[in-house]
Amino acid sequence: MKNIISERVADFLKRFPPFNELHPKDLDRLSAEIVILYKEKDQQVFQENEAPHEQFYVVHKGAVILQKERQSTIVDLCDEGDIFGLRPLMANEHYKMDAVAYEDCILYAIPIAAFKPLAQSYQEVGDFLIESFASNTRNPYAKNHRGSLHGEGASPEQEEVNPVLFDLQPIAYSKKIVSCSPDTDIKTIAQKMTKKKVGAMLILQNKLPMGIITDKDLRNKIATGKFPITSKAIDIMSSPVITYPRQMTIAQAQMAMMKSNISHLCLTQDGTPNSEAVGILSKHDLMLELGNNPAVLMKAIKRTRKIKKIKTIRVRITELLKRYLAQNIPLTLTSKIITELNDACIKQVIKLSLKKMTTAPPVRFAWLAMGSQGRSEQLLHTDQDNAIIFEDVPKEQLSKAKSYFLALAKEVNKGLKEIGYAYCPAEMMASNPHWCLSVSEWKNKVSHWIGNPGPDEVLLSSIFFDYNRSYGDAELVKALTEHILHDTQKYPIFFLHLAKGALQSPSPTGFFRQFLVEADGAHKDFFDVKRRALMPLVDAARVLTLSHQIKSVNNTAERFEKLAELEPKQRELFLSCSYAIKALLKFRTKQGLLHNDSGRFIALDTLNKAEKVKLKRTFKTIKELQELIRVRFQVSNLLG
Repeated sequence: MKNIISERVADFLKRFPPFNELHPKDLDRLSAEIVILYKEKDQQVFQENEAPHEQFYVVHKGAVILQKERQSTIVDLCDEGDIFGLRPLMANEHYKMDAVAYEDCILYAIPIAAFKPLAQSYQEVGDFLIESFASNTRNPYAKNHRGSLHGEGASPEQEEVNPVLFDLQPIAYSKKIVSCSPDTDIKTIAQKMTKKKVGAMLILQNKLPMGIITDKDLRNKIATGKFPITSKAIDIMSSPVITYPRQMTIAQAQMAMMKSNISHLCLTQDGTPNSEAVGILSKHDLMLELGNNPAVLMKAIKRTRKIKKIKTIRVRITELLKRYLAQNIPLTLTSKIITELNDACIKQVIKLSLKKMTTAPPVRFAWLAMGSQGRSEQLLHTDQDNAIIFEDVPKEQLSKAKSYFLALAKEVNKGLKEIGYAYCPAEMMASNPHWCLSVSEWKNKVSHWIGNPGPDEVLLSSIFFDYNRSYGDAELVKALTEHILHDTQKYPIFFLHLAKGALQSPSPTGFFRQFLVEADGAHKDFFDVKRRALMPLVDAARVLTLSHQIKSVNNTAERFEKLAELEPKQRELFLSCSYAIKALLKFRTKQGLLHNDSGRFIALDTLNKAEKVKLKRTFKTIKELQELIRVRFQVSNLLG
């Protein structure tokens, strides 16, 4: 009797070195000995200084992080097909680092006793392992995947290729100097600093800098009682002022602040205190210029007072995304960080738009992001899909309330376009009266969609039902969610129509597993990765999640992971779906960044063999999932 599980293991391993060097019979025998392990996120595989295991590991799905715990140093990230934990096989020593699941993982534990004879019999296998161990890489044949396997630190190849040299860029400084005379009293200075939201006041005399007062001076000299608040600027200012020329680079500014242990630099015409002050540079400004830290970017977003400045920050967010992808950071982490930053941008646009309104909102409201943004899967710039839900008001006040929120939505949609989100061609935006409704109006609309599930209703609900609150009142959104879950249980026929819609996406491959490309139109002969690969997974996850009454899980990968918990019999399939959606999103994002577009339409001749193979591996999962949907919801094979 055939062992189906070991056959699947062998089919996976034969795609990766050094297992691709083994004779099929030897690989089959080895695969029968392999143990399949499941590790939840943050669960340890082994610890630094732990005694060697009797097996080493290959990542089947997910990602494992290797780190030096004592130094809190991340050494490597291993994903599909990568080997780790080789030290017991090669040196029989205790582990030199921790191996921790960076996301939910499926691992193959390969017994050393069963593998060692093969490593001795096959010269290519032995050479691979020796070179891996000696060169400190998990795959010495792949330069773009070099990284520490088990050693003391990262290899030089792990460094980013052609990094943006922020330290050599000219520094951007504030030209709006907040200043006062030496005789100004401290209370006035503190009030002015608070009003202008600055951390330093330059003391000028005849336009020349003679001193500076910072927040630190106010804390150490005034708050402690060392000087009374009636003191003058000249009494507590730091003098002489340390000045520099305005043509500074970021590296020079960093060195200057470190050298003098100061948080603000005064820039003058010739770099000396004897010429007119032209600007001031704070440590915060310097951090913004570096722009490679999510925390710094988040703070920058929240400090913006003009929408157009958010667009500049979004460029830095894109650079951060590029770097994370180049470093092969798991998509789960990458997506969370980029989504948080993009959400913060949207929230700030809404806040700034509210300030432009002549009055405060008449009632509570919430701004909803829909579609890919609502699922936290929008890594690239795409169209807007959003809506407003506002608190119910008496009938005679509804028109006035709606007019207010439509005006607000117009401002927000305009602001979002300014920072890079194009208007939705189908006008599925909050500035459209059909997408700006009270709680009761929204309940009536979704009840109509669910109770009368024609093609248009199914399409609209499939876009809307992935909503997520970007801003505003959570209770309003919760009430709508409860209503949707109630109505979908009340009208189970809706699931049949939603499932039918989920099966409408065209197949990604033909009879001979060749890619099916667009037959005509502007993208003739291109492969539509969104419609043929991503949407079948997204649509299936939605209908399955709704049928299980799962709340507050919108992300497609997380939906499949939740489904794996609820349905143990389908656990392997659902975890494979979670992995597939991450792989496809990562692939689309890389293509979009490479070609400066949405990444949706792919010219197949630009892909290498490995990329095509990886894509096709996800297609098998899609077909299995669609068959499950077809059977579970009893969808007819005639999907006319």
